Amino acid sequence: MISAQAWSDAQRLWDFQQMHHEPRPCSVGIGLGSHDLGVADVTVDLYRRGMVPLIVFTGATSRTTRERMPRGEAEHYRERALELGVPTNAVLVEPKARNTGENISFSRSLLVERGVDVLSVLLVSKPYEERRAYATARKLWPQVEVVSASAPMTLAEYVDSMQDTRLVLDMLVGAQQRLLIYPEQGFMIRQEIPEPVTAAYERLCSEGFTSRLIPTP
Repeated sequence: MISAQAWSDAQRLWDFQQMHHEPRPCSVGIGLGSHDLGVADVTVDLYRRGMVPLIVFTGATSRTTRERMPRGEAEHYRERALELGVPTNAVLVEPKARNTGENISFSRSLLVERGVDVLSVLLVSKPYEERRAYATARKLWPQVEVVSASAPMTLAEYVDSMQDTRLVLDMLVGAQQRLLIYPEQGFMIRQEIPEPVTAAYERLCSEGFTSRLIPTP
């Protein structure tokens, strides 16, 4: 049973993680691999709306996806895009990345190899990882403009779609931890984190939503 305080704290993290960017035309759309096929759907929708001429799906597998997506996250995303009518030549696959940093770095390398001139990136992630993805891209690919995008869903709608409340809250807490510790490790840019957000994160940790935390010294 999730307490009212935990729901309130999760909502605070959810709101903070979203960048609230307005989608606009970019050189390429990059869909970050995960357990959520909704990322592929959003990327396809942006392609159909003329926001990007080319899509890169990036991701291998993780402990969350190895059973759901045995052929790899990026490949399952590509299959989804083709089912939805995207032409084969409009989709590139980067199948090796196992974390957000590799998603960005390997996608960048793939686009260089293909001779694609990139001035801006429409970066598509899960709703609760927009800020993490943005901060990572700004650190690892500072030359390009980064526009964040995700499915326009409320926290309650997302939990319903995933059918796994604890997983979503654990993921929220994990994403927030990375905003706190990764800048010091050089993995992302530093961002100001309001004290109420940090307090909400700490309460959720104390309630046991910790399965996605990285061990720290």
